[in-house]
Amino acid sequence: MMWSMRAARLIKMVLLLQSRPSMTAAELARELEVSERTVTRDAQALSEAGVPVYADRGRVGGYRLVGGYRTRLTGLHRSEAEALFLSGVPGALREMGLEDAASAARLKVSAALLPSLRDASRTAAQRFHLDAPNWFREPETPVLLPAVADAVWDDLRITARYRRGEDAVVRELEPYGLVLKAGVWYLCARVAGGGSFRVYRIDRFTAVDPGEERFEREPDFDLPAFWEERAEQFARSILRARVVVRLSPDGVRALPHALGSLSAREALADADAPDGDGWVTVALPVESEEVAHTQLTALGPEVEVLAPESLRERFAGDALRLAGLYHRRDGV
Repeated sequence: MMWSMRAARLIKMVLLLQSRPSMTAAELARELEVSERTVTRDAQALSEAGVPVYADRGRVGGYRLVGGYRTRLTGLHRSEAEALFLSGVPGALREMGLEDAASAARLKVSAALLPSLRDASRTAAQRFHLDAPNWFREPETPVLLPAVADAVWDDLRITARYRRGEDAVVRELEPYGLVLKAGVWYLCARVAGGGSFRVYRIDRFTAVDPGEERFEREPDFDLPAFWEERAEQFARSILRARVVVRLSPDGVRALPHALGSLSAREALADADAPDGDGWVTVALPVESEEVAHTQLTALGPEVEVLAPESLRERFAGDALRLAGLYHRRDGV
């Protein structure tokens, strides 16, 4: 990965010098987030690879490209350039119908790069891969995903019909962005006509009709920030019950894996100081007593339920059944 990171930095250095008459080593170091010594080595590497980087000596000197040199990163179509940013997620590209555009973009970039840098995409792909779906779950691609993705790319309003419980609802939407979360596709969209921003599961759409009318995107809309906020709101909204438990030190460390990082983090922040045995008493927000039983069972003997009494009795019953099973096996 370090080699491919350097390749990306060298390309950025050429593009920076291409956009300005000259730049000092300090300016390049600041832009590239490296030391001035690294800038010197990179400039030498570019020169040896055939890029005419010239170093002006002296107090006001710097680096510049000689003879109007330009890189050959040209000829990309809009869809190819956009798809290139997702080229590390082949499964997602394929599901959105953008695999061919991404492949064409990668070929054009490879042909334009310096010979010493042309295997950068291959080396990066061999070192990073995103596998979004959960384990033990066969992901299903929503049939209407490509149509929704096209509308997102082109800022086209859509008329969508989707399932909400037992009812079918029709909405005119301005599709802002797609999110792939644990193998499930979501659309972040605003209800047309100045409505609120909402999140829709693509697999609940039963019909999507892209229109010819484009919408004006909110310039300040930030998809990652919007998704993070909504995801946290959803996580909080389903935590309607509360249980009180004691946790061993091992139980404290395992709690985020059993309960989820948001609930565990907030609960542990409000926990009492450890007792003489190092155990901590914690009030946990949970979805329901049933869900809490499933989640806390994963902690085994590292957790003791204190309240509610009904859940404590349930764990006591589990302990008796387990003891009975193991005693029978041992002939006790």
